[in-house]
Amino acid sequence: MYRWLRRLISGPAAPARPAPSTPVPAPASVPEPAAVLSPAPASAPARVETRPSGLPVPFDLLEHVGGAWNAWLFERADEGGLELNPHEARVLETLAGILSSQQSGAALVRRMPGLIPQLLQSLRSENFSGSALSRTISSDVVLVAAVIRLANSCYQGSGATVTSVEQAVILIGQEGLRQLITTVAFRPIVDVHSGFYVRRLAPILWEHSERCAMAVRALAPRLGIEAFDAFLAALLQNVGLTVALRTMDQVTKGEPQLGSGVFWAQLGRDTRRLSVNIAREWNFPDSVVQALGEQGGLRKGAAMSPLGRLLMLVDYLGKLRMLAEQGVVEDGDAALMAGLPEDAAECYELLVKTRNP
Repeated sequence: MYRWLRRLISGPAAPARPAPSTPVPAPASVPEPAAVLSPAPASAPARVETRPSGLPVPFDLLEHVGGAWNAWLFERADEGGLELNPHEARVLETLAGILSSQQSGAALVRRMPGLIPQLLQSLRSENFSGSALSRTISSDVVLVAAVIRLANSCYQGSGATVTSVEQAVILIGQEGLRQLITTVAFRPIVDVHSGFYVRRLAPILWEHSERCAMAVRALAPRLGIEAFDAFLAALLQNVGLTVALRTMDQVTKGEPQLGSGVFWAQLGRDTRRLSVNIAREWNFPDSVVQALGEQGGLRKGAAMSPLGRLLMLVDYLGKLRMLAEQGVVEDGDAALMAGLPEDAAECYELLVKTRNP
């Protein structure tokens, strides 16, 4: 799946250069003394920032913000004790069964709609037609809403409004459409038939993933990380938990009875493993699989890849930003940014800008 996505999202291949024609010998001439040329200055190598391999976020901050995130998601004022209730135990048993079986969990993720490959293929074409693409997008109401919303976000504050798909396509451009359509392809389905946990949590988890993906795509190149890999890793970071929501609804029959601290801790470990398995089955790059797996190995002094560090940082900051927007934590609390890497402030600002209007 990764190779398929990468092939479709990347631009069209450059045309092959024609073979050079046979050169015509120049007429003989009296040679002149060769000019003495000073050596050309060596071009500076591309700057790749190097960082320590340890955790980018201190343990106490991870625990504090993670606990606040858990309590907000599950609407629980406390952690509910140190024992699993029967519903929590059944959810974890079901997930353990998936992890120990031949299933990766990928079959539980929505499949990419047939329209998406067609659109991505059109975007790779050198004969890009805005009008033809607009007609294709217009056949999917979800894409229509997403394209117009993104276009209007570009006009935010100007008083102008985009009302047609044709206008939106011109404004967003090919690269913006590639990113948008890839994002729509991974967005979870939530409808009137969804259970309590899918309805409540899937949109929140997706917003977190999407905002993180946009932020890491901007930051990755300067860190020597492939931007597209970072984008996909962030989109996939919550996929295991999103899959688990259906199990939670099936077990609880729509009643909100989950969310103790011990349940969340084990659920987090299991769903991270599920995300890794899904990424591996989809043949995503080793760097993405490794980065997802590293999110579960939280121990002091643990070595992490550059992508793993970036993913952990943006995951923390994404949760922090969304909690601040809900008034759960104080926005601008310096204590919650203490000990973070230098680029944490810029990453946080990118997350601020990615909020849907």
